[in-house]
Amino acid sequence: MTQTGIVAFDLGAESGRAMLATLDDDKLAIEQIHRFANTPQRLPSGYHWNLLDLWANIVEGLERCIAVAKERNIELTSVGIDTWGVDFGFVGRGGGTGQLLGLPFCYRDDSHAVAMDRAIDKVGRRTIYDATGIQFMAPNSLYQLVARYEQEPAMIDSAERLLMVPDLFHWFLSGEQVNEATIASTSQMLDMRTGKWAGGLLNQLGLPTHMLHDTTAPGTTIGTSRIGNIPVVIPATHDTAAAVAAAPGPQTGSWAYLSSGTWSLMGVEIAEPIINDRSFELNITNEGGVAGTIRLLSNIAGLWLVQECRRDLAAAGEEYDYPALTQLAGDAEPFRTLIDTGHGPFAAPGDMRAKIADFATSTDQPVPQTPGQFVRCCLESLALTYRRTLEALEELTGSRIDVLHIVGGGAQNQLLNQMTADALARPCVIGPFEATAIGNALTQRYADLASIRQVVRQSFDLQTVEPRNAGAYQDQVDRFSRIAPS
Repeated sequence: MTQTGIVAFDLGAESGRAMLATLDDDKLAIEQIHRFANTPQRLPSGYHWNLLDLWANIVEGLERCIAVAKERNIELTSVGIDTWGVDFGFVGRGGGTGQLLGLPFCYRDDSHAVAMDRAIDKVGRRTIYDATGIQFMAPNSLYQLVARYEQEPAMIDSAERLLMVPDLFHWFLSGEQVNEATIASTSQMLDMRTGKWAGGLLNQLGLPTHMLHDTTAPGTTIGTSRIGNIPVVIPATHDTAAAVAAAPGPQTGSWAYLSSGTWSLMGVEIAEPIINDRSFELNITNEGGVAGTIRLLSNIAGLWLVQECRRDLAAAGEEYDYPALTQLAGDAEPFRTLIDTGHGPFAAPGDMRAKIADFATSTDQPVPQTPGQFVRCCLESLALTYRRTLEALEELTGSRIDVLHIVGGGAQNQLLNQMTADALARPCVIGPFEATAIGNALTQRYADLASIRQVVRQSFDLQTVEPRNAGAYQDQVDRFSRIAPS
């Protein structure tokens, strides 16, 4: 009997994977077929994604999936790609055969913070937030467009389309150009009340809008792949939207999600955006989810802090894998040093330990000395950031959140999971770890969240972590609010 299979490409800030998902009696299995590094490059123009290398690996990954499917008598019914948010490229006026105009910039390029300041100075923070409902972050597409239009106005004026990174790859794959809705919602250029581009805001900022086209819902078939002639079905192409779709949550009670990885995306699923005085003060974002939902959430630095500490240690000749660093952190003294996870310098790559040391000195705290102390301060500070975010979500929605559902690769960090349960004084449901790839595959197949989440419940074992030391975190709340004011 022939099984059906779905190819899901999940590209993150550190690596990408080609995943083969198979469905049997509404039970999903997923397997990694190809993994590859994602390493941005510094060029004279700035910090760019190595788009051609990523595309070469997508081609290789799809070819491998096709070969595996043939060996196992699996019928591939669709293929789709998800990535991180905010980054984009331009396509020239040649229709489906137009040229890619330049390499997409990496969201960590230094020019974006300066561009954000200029945009805010021109129209004001409140004008931008009221028009979009999106959290202020320097990497947002809006500020990238400000920077690009100042640098290369002729290139943008000659562009036919602005395509987000997964939209670019779907174009490479199928020849069809679409703007998928969930990834477009990360841009801070979309009015989240209407789902339309915020043309009025863009006009106020003196930015062009001719290259912005209507968005397309996840689950739409846009063509067939040039490799293998497989239907190309755009999933929820923003990795967090895909991960949240695969977070089954409890079947009763109020719950929040945490998609844990390089970034921590923590929020709740609601029917309509919340854009008001308090959400503006709290810098909470409204992004598009599957089936017309809104993801009310906060973008938090996440395990990027630990990843950068690890890279910093490796550059100094100290090689550790993540389990070893977590073990060292578990053995380190609790609450010795706390940091503001949203501190601006932490967002840029390089010298993370020095930046943490500077922050500790400036806040009259002991400077971490050992790898375990550095990592523990990152993890404890993340847990306390999650607590503050949970309180903000409860205030905005007017309801208590009973459970936090943690998904994604970062959910494998059991120490952070326990710290989070303790900081929130709530149980945390853990898994699935491959939520993004699972959500990618299932949003290619199903249009509704109930069906997606039922398949996840039937297919994966979930773990519950109960609070064990909530009082210790409660004792740190006032200290953390002074170190990391909201």
